Parts: sequence; structure tokens; C-alpha cells
Amino acid sequence: MSIMSEDPVSPDQVYAALVALRREPILDPELWPDGPQQDDLRRLLGVLLAVVELEITAATRLGSDQDTDVAEVLPGWTDQVGATPGLFANVLANRLQRTVQLMGLDEVEEGGETSPGRMASSMAVVAAADTLDADLNFQSGDIDGVRQALGRAEASVIEIQQSMHDLRVAIGDAQEE
Repeated sequence: MSIMSEDPVSPDQVYAALVALRREPILDPELWPDGPQQDDLRRLLGVLLAVVELEITAATRLGSDQDTDVAEVLPGWTDQVGATPGLFANVLANRLQRTVQLMGLDEVEEGGETSPGRMASSMAVVAAADTLDADLNFQSGDIDGVRQALGRAEASVIEIQQSMHDLRVAIGDAQEE
């Protein structure tokens, strides 16, 4: 079920949105003789998410001569998500989790070894997601969930500090311990 309404969004609706944006994926007629199926919904939503993020990036490119601001996107986002604190935080936590997974995919494509700066960045996102999760658990009264989330966040903060030190070593600003 869709969070936004009683009716779930269908693969056909998402595909139609991608068609309207002229960014639809090509569906092999042998694999999809009847068009997109329910099993394709998450993939199609990922395509739509990427299209939207690319459009936002193009419209808010940092350092451009355009008079644009990333903050101009936020009212539309909050209009859709609404003011429900739990939903707001859940959407953000989900975004952070996707960001960490995408950062991991990027590392694999670049040869498998994680640079210290990339590791620190990834762990900072993990720490943010886990701290947000701790707050959500606190709001719902799940003290054990708070403790578990804080433990994960604290482990990430330690990794951030170690990775930042490794980066300083790599540029000659610190000595290997």
C-alpha cells in the first residue's frame, strides 16, 4: 500500500510517469510481453527516483550561474511528505540507507578498495541513519531499540574518526599509529 493514499501505486503508473518524462527504461517484449509487472515496481520506482534526483541536480547545480537554490526543492518535498514526524523521519532514514548502499556500489565499481575519505563519508551517513533510528525508537518508547541504534551509531563514529586519521596519514598530516 502506498503511504500517500489508500490505493497502491502500480507499475503501469510509474512506467507512465517515466514515459511522460521521456526516461522510461526499454522493456524487452520477450521478458515483458504484458508490460511492467508488480515484481518490477521497486525497480521502476528506483528509475523514477534516479530521474528525479538527476533533474534536481541539474536544476540546482552548485557553482552555476543560475539563480537556483536546493532549498527551493524542499517545500514541494514537505508538501508531499507532510508534517507527520514519524513519517518524515522514516522517509529520511530510508533515504540515508539508500545513500549508504549506493556509496558501496560506487566503491565496488572503482576497484573494490574503499578510500579513507569514502569510508568516513559512508560511516557518517550510517551514523546519521542510526541516530535518527535511535530517536524514532525513543519517540515510540522502545528503549532497547534506542540502545541498539546508539551502539551502531557510536561504532560508526569510531570508524569515521579512524578513517579521517587514515586520510590525514595519506596526505602526510599525521603519523601512522
